[in-house]
Amino acid sequence: MNVDCGGGNELDLAIIIVNYNTRDVLRDCLNSIRKSTGEIAYHVVVVDNRSTDGSAEMVRAEHPWVQLIESEHNGGYAYANNLGL
Repeated sequence: MNVDCGGGNELDLAIIIVNYNTRDVLRDCLNSIRKSTGEIAYHVVVVDNRSTDGSAEMVRAEHPWVQLIESEHNGGYAYANNLGL
């Protein structure tokens, strides 16, 4: 099933990842998504909950295809998911 995300673009899958100080696990996760999605249209949003381990910098440098949202504070899991919507 495709989801119309506006502007005539359709997505098969949207992924929101909430992150807090898990840079290496996040890197592995994003690499896995990139390798496993095949021909489907997808969009990845990483919401960084004010990490101090360089997670946001890693996403910007290594995964420019990911939409990165940097929270101004760590509002918790639900708060971060709402930011990603």
